[in-house]
Amino acid sequence: MEQNQRKYTDAEIKEEDKKIRHLRRLVDFSFALIAQTPMPIDEAQAVVQGVKKHAVNLFPGKEATFDLVYTPRFRRLIAEKYSLL
Repeated sequence: MEQNQRKYTDAEIKEEDKKIRHLRRLVDFSFALIAQTPMPIDEAQAVVQGVKKHAVNLFPGKEATFDLVYTPRFRRLIAEKYSLL
């Protein structure tokens, strides 16, 4: 183990896990909302932007991670729902 690596407390690990679970639930709910609700495409895109904003608030500096992990999923859903393929 490197000497510069920081040890995380159990409380910090639990808090991080809590934030991850919260984000997963939010993403799952938003995905279902977009898929199952008749809404205009701009509203669907606004939902995605709201989720991203919340994710960045939970995990500052991790916008690129959101773009890597979640943006492609949302993009595919919107493309399929609104026949953009």
